Amino acid sequence: MTAEPGWVPPGTDTGKANIARVYDWWLGGDHNFRADQDAARALITVEPKIRAMARINRDFLGRAVRYMAGEGGIRQFLDIGSGIPTGQNVHQVARQAAPGSRVVYVDNDAIAVGHSKLILDGNPDATVIHADLRDPGAILDHPETRRLLDFTQPVGLLLAAVLHLIADDDRPREIVAALRAALAPGSYLAISHSCRDTRPEVTAAFQAVYNSRIAAQAVIRTHEEITRFFDGFTLVEPGLVWASQWRPQSPEDVPEEPAQYWMKAGIGRHDGTSSPGSGASATATSLAARGFR
Repeated sequence: MTAEPGWVPPGTDTGKANIARVYDWWLGGDHNFRADQDAARALITVEPKIRAMARINRDFLGRAVRYMAGEGGIRQFLDIGSGIPTGQNVHQVARQAAPGSRVVYVDNDAIAVGHSKLILDGNPDATVIHADLRDPGAILDHPETRRLLDFTQPVGLLLAAVLHLIADDDRPREIVAALRAALAPGSYLAISHSCRDTRPEVTAAFQAVYNSRIAAQAVIRTHEEITRFFDGFTLVEPGLVWASQWRPQSPEDVPEEPAQYWMKAGIGRHDGTSSPGSGASATATSLAARGFR
């Protein structure tokens, strides 16, 4: 796109690349601009596999939702960092597995939120809010979140390819801990996160180019660091693995040398015995006290 079409929300800065729009371009979408396309191409020169990695991540998200809605019995989902809608969205996958499932999408990009609103118009079981993962209290206390999600019952929390956009200075472990604390026993947490363990030179170069071109700064973490986001939850089989290896639907879904597509993914289950849903409001209050608002 060379000109801003009418669907661009007022005040949107299309001159600076945004990861939701870069990701949209990698997946073949058309809700992106010159800055996003230039950044996406620059990152491909560093890692030619990045478009395949974006698809692998998207496929993991679909499998995670099907698992939670099917075997996990989840009927309500909170998808933070949902991005620009493309193909088989969470509410569609969940509804296919369990009709009546409710979904709250969250993103900090106005264009992603705007397009989600168009797709969800007239859908009473799904909504989208404009909010930032770095302010979990605002997400948990948002009227739309409270309208659709009952935190006294299990929730499927989805953090797909978003935590590596949270700098260490923004206390990502505390953010995820606050979100986990709001969930009732029986809830699930799905995470996909770029991992630097097997290709440190490539990931370091990718991070440097990414951070020079895109507004959100990337932090590519180790397997051990990613595992800590699941503290207090039990990882379901096969654990935290390369994203293509998490319960693939067929052998063809797993590329040769999965580690070359350096995205880890896993799902944890809340097996605790704490009071169901006791965390949502209390968590928001404690977050405000600690400076998250």
